[in-house]
Amino acid sequence: MKLTVKVWRQKDSQTKGKLESYQVEANEHMSFLEMMDVLNQQLLESRQEPIAFDHDCREGICGACSMVINGRPHGPQGGTTTCQLHMRYYKDGDTITVEPYMAKAFPVIKDLVVDRSAFDRIIQAGGYVSVNTGQAVDANSIPIEKDIAARAFDAAACIGCGACVAACPNGSAMLFVAAKVSHLGLLPQGAVENERRVVNMVGQMDAEGFGRCSNIAACEAECPKEISISNIARLNRYFIGASLKSETV
Repeated sequence: MKLTVKVWRQKDSQTKGKLESYQVEANEHMSFLEMMDVLNQQLLESRQEPIAFDHDCREGICGACSMVINGRPHGPQGGTTTCQLHMRYYKDGDTITVEPYMAKAFPVIKDLVVDRSAFDRIIQAGGYVSVNTGQAVDANSIPIEKDIAARAFDAAACIGCGACVAACPNGSAMLFVAAKVSHLGLLPQGAVENERRVVNMVGQMDAEGFGRCSNIAACEAECPKEISISNIARLNRYFIGASLKSETV
């Protein structure tokens, strides 16, 4: 199939970017990133600079393949990362527009690559469980109800790709933070530090310049791992409880 691909080209964060149009011939069995590889090979053969884009595992695990395709983070298929999107969902003659995540907290590094290190700093603020080192504890030594374990595992599916931020008109990172807080706070191992964790992570999220959540739910609709916004409600409960407790101490 012959496609017209309009790609955002931007030299660096200080330079104004623009869309540039390319013609590429793709096979319906290719993944979207393989189509981008073909396009880059064409550019190299014609002595043009290839398009910079993030990728790593290409298995829907790492969250690096962050692209906005025809206005939707990761493309038109629900519950799918860009690397799992295949060209059979497009037809001959289609025009595809590919842009980076546009958010204040995710500055463009080059072309389709954005700096998502703000997520790393949020995790460093409290997205972990402090445990004593030594021999691993037997998995069955701490009984956990099936329903609680299921909700924790569902939240833990978050890959930190940032699609929630790109989808949100406010540029909010609430779904990401809520998923990380939920999957740790629901389990007994993480409950001990939960109050400190939620206050620190929300504080860091605000410091990074992410917008506020206004319950539009675009984040849930575009999340490739289908993380529920019920986690945001849980985050709010945790945060209000921790804040009120700190005021009374």
